[in-house]
Amino acid sequence: MAQKGARLGWGILAAGKIAHKFARGILHSATGRIAAVASRDAGRAEAFAGEFGIARHYDNYQALLEDREVRVVYVATPHPFHAEWAIRAAESGKHVLCEKPIGMNRREAEAIVEAARANGVFLMEAFMYRCQPQTARLVELVRSGILGEVRAIRASFSYLGKYDLEGLKLNKRLGGGGILDVGCYPVSLSRLLAGAASGKAFAEPLEVRGQARLNPQTGVDEYATALLSFPGGILAELAAGVQLARDNTATVYGTAGRLEIPSPWFGGGIEGGVSRLVVRSNEGEVVQEIEIVTREWLYALEADTVAASLDRGEAPPPAMGCADTLGNMETLDRWRGCVGLEYESDQRRGRT
Repeated sequence: MAQKGARLGWGILAAGKIAHKFARGILHSATGRIAAVASRDAGRAEAFAGEFGIARHYDNYQALLEDREVRVVYVATPHPFHAEWAIRAAESGKHVLCEKPIGMNRREAEAIVEAARANGVFLMEAFMYRCQPQTARLVELVRSGILGEVRAIRASFSYLGKYDLEGLKLNKRLGGGGILDVGCYPVSLSRLLAGAASGKAFAEPLEVRGQARLNPQTGVDEYATALLSFPGGILAELAAGVQLARDNTATVYGTAGRLEIPSPWFGGGIEGGVSRLVVRSNEGEVVQEIEIVTREWLYALEADTVAASLDRGEAPPPAMGCADTLGNMETLDRWRGCVGLEYESDQRRGRT
């Protein structure tokens, strides 16, 4: 048991790009420290440890799970390995922050949630934007009624990545494709805001329609769009992609005006900063412009959210709780189903 006031010991499982971003966040957090890192490439583990001043590094994931100074494991592997190592971490008595998407499908997500509950550990899916002050303010604005009745939501997260059929983003064996990689963001935001419009933590779509451009060689989606229909007549137009650059903004439309979110995913920036929200009338006039100053680093906020929530078992909204995560994965499954995108993990049954 950690002493009161002691920093929370994190173990970082995998040493890729997102792990580097999160590690920098921990170093700027109010609550955490990096106790250990593991990579299947011993050289990468050693280099990562050197870069961030980590005392212990391992060339296999299981060794990290056996490290007694590690209280929380951040699972940062490629998507197809999330379920296996999140479950193993939970079974080792470690709290778990698992990078998004938490699994390849809802079935895997359910297995992870069950493992966390069975072993009495904390679990959160790592949507960093849900931990920033801007997102909480969004929910407040939608609930305030300033937009009137919410009728539509538009959101995108799409970028033009390297065209590499063996790389993470286009390789089917590695869970490539835009829907899983970044489509989970606009899906989660639309569910959050549709829920806020009805006074709930989130809402589930009644209907999901989708289209995509599938890579002719690997079969994963290069870019995709979806139309979600929520209770109350709310429609959401969503876009995601790894081979198409979009504006990556969000807008909420109501009967009394609209709310523009220029930077829904990163707010003022990874290192903190100023973000803004703009409420406009139906005629386009500015009704209210809100500046949000965030002094904390984005991924530090995520780490501190975990630390503040361990006794709860899961983080409070707008962070991703387990029921929210399961609903998000269900919607992603339905979106993929619309475009005919299936992974090997969709065929497996039984224990993940």
